Amino acid sequence: MKPKKVFPSAITIFGAKGDLTRRKLIPALYNLYIENRLPEAFTIYCVDFLTVDMDAFRNDLLGGINEFSRNGKADPKQWETFAERICYLQGDFTHPDTYTQLKSKLDEFDMKTEKRGIRMFYFAVAPRFIEVIAEALYTHKLCNKAALDRIVVEKPFGSDLNTAKKLNRFLAKRFAEKQIYRIDHYLGKETVQNIMAFRFANYVFEPLWNKKYIDHVQISVAEQVGVGKRGGYYDSSGALRDMIQNHLMQLLCIVAMECPGAYDAEKIRDAKTKVMKDVRPFTPTDVFKNVIRAQYTAGEVNSAVVPSYREEAQVSSKSNTETFAAMRLFIDNERWEGVPFFMRTGKSMTRQSSVIVIQFKDSPHKIFKDDVVPNRLLISIQPELEISLLFESKVPGLDMKLLPVEMDFMYQDAYKESLPEAYEALLLDVLEGDATLFMRADQVEAAWKVVMPIIDTWKKYPAKQLRLYKAGTWGPDAATTLLKPYAKDWFRLSN
Repeated sequence: MKPKKVFPSAITIFGAKGDLTRRKLIPALYNLYIENRLPEAFTIYCVDFLTVDMDAFRNDLLGGINEFSRNGKADPKQWETFAERICYLQGDFTHPDTYTQLKSKLDEFDMKTEKRGIRMFYFAVAPRFIEVIAEALYTHKLCNKAALDRIVVEKPFGSDLNTAKKLNRFLAKRFAEKQIYRIDHYLGKETVQNIMAFRFANYVFEPLWNKKYIDHVQISVAEQVGVGKRGGYYDSSGALRDMIQNHLMQLLCIVAMECPGAYDAEKIRDAKTKVMKDVRPFTPTDVFKNVIRAQYTAGEVNSAVVPSYREEAQVSSKSNTETFAAMRLFIDNERWEGVPFFMRTGKSMTRQSSVIVIQFKDSPHKIFKDDVVPNRLLISIQPELEISLLFESKVPGLDMKLLPVEMDFMYQDAYKESLPEAYEALLLDVLEGDATLFMRADQVEAAWKVVMPIIDTWKKYPAKQLRLYKAGTWGPDAATTLLKPYAKDWFRLSN
């Protein structure tokens, strides 16, 4: 267990009336509070442009906790004490008065605690406000102590390599790199964090984690939901930018990275960055050969009728934006030379599922009459939290008959306590100054470099090879063809 923080902490959330604050941030902070993981002296300043009644605002946040917290409904006494720490500040992000007002509150908090504490500024805002808020924090000297002050920036971090570089340069002129926490909530998930422990603390697997024994790797993140109310954002983004450039690329790094010299934030981030730099660059020909893009048409998901993507709100009727993307890539280094990595993500698919499959090569020992199924390691991130190993076993009886069986590790069976949500782990890490699970500037740029040839090719040929798939299915047939000759189909968790 991490030691309890002794520094007072002032937490500021820009975009306090947004969905992220109500569904994720406040429930996460409340859970940290009731589990005694926040410092004794803390306050939460919620900043947004709307004028609200304080009691109504707090009740709305309570509703979010009751609906979305892993611990269920809030205890009235604990909530009352927690709610007293929440202060709402009405202000325009673009107006200096907002930051003058915030500075006054932060100074007041420091005087009350008699100590200059941690300041965390969470940007739960649209991308267009990132530079505006960052500039104001810098100008008003609200975030000027590198050892104590941190900003948390949500994705998307840029819309391409050039904008990511521009944003990195902008922030670097105003803050030290160690103050900037580029958040990807996937990295806070318990199963994702466990991959490093699984690989590097269990020597039985690490010697097999290379091209000699592994045939291929599948990383698949399927979403049941469509674009919903995000059509305006999504139509300028698409699956490649929204999911692969960040979430799936980070999963790839954890699976493929070399063992860092120590469990240290910089060494771990160095190892992850090296993976992305070793990804074989895509040529335009490679894009159409090794990358599949598709868009969902009308269909049914869980017996509910889903309109086609082009019929969704705020989506162009002629849009060529992909809601599904799959790719085959190679990592050109000594460990992974020749091993294909397959990545897939899509919206309006059959079920919600995030899985990593390590498919081992066929056994060289051909002494049995039965066909031997190669070993397979499954890491399920959601909805099941599971690690499963498929191996061959003799069926009980007088004959030598083989059958593949699974050895499962299920989180709910091994640990009775509820697992912390990703945002709980990440917010606590920010307060503790631990950047291990956050992306560094060069990591962000390396990830964009991998996907930029694909973005540029699709931009040049906007409609070429844009497939269609029916909502409620697993995507276009072309994505399955991409796997050949390594696999017949993508691994799917049973419905």
